[in-house]
Amino acid sequence: MAHGCTFWELTSQRPEFNKLFNHAMASDSSFLCDFIINEHGNVFQKISSLVDVGGGSGSVAIAIAKAFPKMECIVLDLPQVVGHLSTDGLVKFVSGDMFNNIPPADAVFLKHILHDWCDEDCIKILQRCKEAIPSRDDGGKVIVVDIVVGSVGTIHRELQLLVDISMMTVTKGKERDEEEWWNIFKEAGYISYKIVATLGFRSIIEVYP
Repeated sequence: MAHGCTFWELTSQRPEFNKLFNHAMASDSSFLCDFIINEHGNVFQKISSLVDVGGGSGSVAIAIAKAFPKMECIVLDLPQVVGHLSTDGLVKFVSGDMFNNIPPADAVFLKHILHDWCDEDCIKILQRCKEAIPSRDDGGKVIVVDIVVGSVGTIHRELQLLVDISMMTVTKGKERDEEEWWNIFKEAGYISYKIVATLGFRSIIEVYP
């Protein structure tokens, strides 16, 4: 608000801020991804290809590719984030807008993406995800790592609500309880979901078309 633009517009206008934000996200991803792979790696079983939407510098996708070497991993993010990154390594980087198109894959990975956006925008993103993946019978799903408000104890619930306030002040987003998640999943055309783990104040949700 102070700079007369949205958070994401600021990242495109100020390279130093963009670099700082991406570094912060990569640090959090590194911490979280090891736990997901080691303790809940079953969510990636039987997936031959995966798109990490908003995956930044690729720390999560690289970790997944190392743990599951037969899986093709793609990172989709804005040009100012991935435009300078090489696609010669373990993962492929694609510049694009998740509101317009997501590369096809067996699964789409959304880590701390949906809480940045209002319900209407989340539905649009999830619809693009649904277009990118096959049916559930053919292994298609969306893997969401985000907060499910009320899913944990009192201490973590206070932290969930604190993050909720942060999202409302920085972006158009918010944190959601289980009923609110299910409402946007249904609106986007999905038929079922499963909360498979709790990661402190965060959860993993598998969403099926």
